[in-house]
This record gives sequence, structure tokens and C-alpha cells, in this order.
Amino acid sequence: MKRVVITGMGVITPIGCDVDTFRKNLFGGVNGIDEITRFDTTDFKVKLAAEVKDFDPEQYMDKHSVRKTDRFVQYALAAASQAVEDSKIKDNIDSDRFGVYFGSGIGGFETFTAEHENLLNRGCKRVSPMFIPKMISNMAAGNIAIQFGAKGPCISISTACATGTSAIGEAYRAILGGYADALIAGGVESTISPLAVAGFTNCMALSTCTDKNRASIPFDKERRGFVMGEGAGAVIVEEYEHALKRGASIYAEIVGYGSTCDAYHITAPDVEGDSAAKAILDSVAGISNLDLSKTYFNAHGTSTPLNDKTETNAIKKAFGDKAYELHISSTKSMTGHLLGAAGAVEAIASIFAINDNTVPPTIGYREKDEECDLDYTVNKALKTEINFAISNSLGFGGHNACIALARAEK
Repeated sequence: MKRVVITGMGVITPIGCDVDTFRKNLFGGVNGIDEITRFDTTDFKVKLAAEVKDFDPEQYMDKHSVRKTDRFVQYALAAASQAVEDSKIKDNIDSDRFGVYFGSGIGGFETFTAEHENLLNRGCKRVSPMFIPKMISNMAAGNIAIQFGAKGPCISISTACATGTSAIGEAYRAILGGYADALIAGGVESTISPLAVAGFTNCMALSTCTDKNRASIPFDKERRGFVMGEGAGAVIVEEYEHALKRGASIYAEIVGYGSTCDAYHITAPDVEGDSAAKAILDSVAGISNLDLSKTYFNAHGTSTPLNDKTETNAIKKAFGDKAYELHISSTKSMTGHLLGAAGAVEAIASIFAINDNTVPPTIGYREKDEECDLDYTVNKALKTEINFAISNSLGFGGHNACIALARAEK
């Protein structure tokens, strides 16, 4: 049986645009949520978002390429570039055995809205010839493959808020199946724009709280919705023996993946949590020595009333009374909800938890909810032995994805 490991990581997030800064701020409980600066929110109920700060795309591409790409592709290329450099894989792999599994929930939303405005206000001849190549969601995967000469399987995955986890999980399966020796896997999103914020607000998904410290409060009784974030996460998913032969640094081993669908509703999760529980159980099915008291569970934890209750139920269905032994937190309390990027960034947070023996906190937590009664690490990081991590994602359309990670062992 092949083994699959993580040998490189890269992030663009509201709490850091590189892995070291992200790690420091994650364990430090830094809040990346603040007032929206991208557009005038005067007429909007929602005033807050978790924007990426201090990002310079020209660190990763030339000016011409910046003009030809949407922000979501720029974030994806940046995170992927960090991961490739970190792994030192580019010159140590057959290009035909090097692939990309990278997704976005929505794609080039900024380009879409800008060119629609061009059509309405300036006429059809003024729509950019780059509109389609900048906007379509597969361009994150496509541009990454072009930049790094990855000629193996290249798949763009979109499972809404489960996208990043799905991409990593499917990359894991591709390695097990022998289709590649290594893949750049992850997710990206950039949708902090008037149309997207209005749409999510009107479907009652976003928090309208104006206090940034109480806006994204997963598992808190006063939670009222998620805070939109943006960014990208990328990892190098590699076959273990291939990584060993080239002397790669191994951050963690992927030891399982679960993928299911509620088949219930287009936005609401199934409150019974049966399919979500199955995804969790499938991800850990191959672990014979799983000790939940030494396991970190990175919850989807969006801060919506229904999600957090449903996810708690799913965890209990998966593990029974032993669910109370898990160390659980939601890093969305700091990053906001990164949508298609969430699972990839949270997988990296889970790797940090294992390697640092530290549980990142759920910040802003104050009021206990009787229906969310598991062991959530709140407000301050917790130092404790962590040997396994489970990273869970749930998406619109009923998508459930879950990956299990273990401390790297020879």
C-alpha cells in the first residue's frame, strides 16, 4: 500500500501571506476580520470581512501576468509558489508524473462583475478579450500547471466550501492509484465584492455584527452567521518513497479521506448529520491506533446557527461518547470563511497542530451553547500532545469532505 505525505506548504490568508506569519498569528489568536475596504458598505447590512492584507502579486509573477489574471488566480499562484519552493520538488520530479488538483468555489468573481459593468455601460465591444480566461474557475489549476510545468493530471475541483479539502483528498487518492508521484493541491477564493456580499447576505448566511471580535464566533450561543474571507492554501501531496528518495522534508502523512453528500438541500446541512459523520469515519477508518485524546479536530465551524449544531451532532455520531476527548477548534474565528480556500488553509493549520503539539484557538468565544457541548479550545491556544488531526469541511449542495493527518513517521 502506497503512503502519501505532505512535503510543501503555502498560504495567502487574512492573518498572514506566508507560512511562518500564518503560524505565528494562528497560535497567537490574531483576528483577521475588520471593516471592508474593497467597496463602500454604506447601503449594506454587512460591514465586516476578512480581507488579505499586504499582498503583492509581483512577488510571484510579472506585471504583464498580473494584468492578465483575476485576483483569485494571483492568490493561487502565490500559495502554490510558496509550496513548490518549500518542497524543492520542481527539479526533482518527472513533469509527466507531476500534477495539479486545485479548486475554487466561485472563480474570477471580480472579473465577472467588472466585465458585466463594461457590457452594460460601455457596450459589447468593450468587454475584455481576457474576460473568459480570467474568470473561469479552472484557471487557478491551469495557471499553476503552466508555471511549474506540471504535465500530469490537472483537475479543477469545485465543491463549494469543501473545495480545498476535496482537492487534497482527491490528490491523495490519485497518488494511491498510481496516477502521479506528486501534486500541487489546494483551494482559493476571492469574492469580497458588492455582488457576492449582497448575495450571501440575502440568503441569510453572513453575520451582520459590527463588532469584529464578536462577528465570527463558532460554537458560541450568540453566533449569527459567517464572515466572508479570502485567500489560498496549497500543499505538495507526494508519494512517500518518492519523497524519501529525494530527501524531502515531510510535514505530515495523509492517512485517510472521506467524501459524502447529504443529498438533502442546496444550502442547509442535514441536521441529522449522518452523511457528515460518515465522511469523518471514512477518513479515520484505516487508523488502527487512533487516540482521540491526542487528536486535533479542525472543525468546519462557520459560526452559523445550523452548521455548528449539525457538525457537533456529526462528530458525536462518528465517535459516540469518545467525541468529548477530541481537541476541537474553528480557525474561521480568525480567518473568516475562506470558502473554496478554507479546507486547504485549515489542513495546513492542522499540520501545525501536529508538529507544534498545539491546538489553535477559537477566538471570540463567550456564551456556551448547550447544543454545542464538545471540548472546544477557546480564546487561547492549548499546548498538548497531538499525534493526529482531522480537518473537516462542509459545503453548499451537501458536500462533505474530511481528511485525516498523522505525525510523519518513517
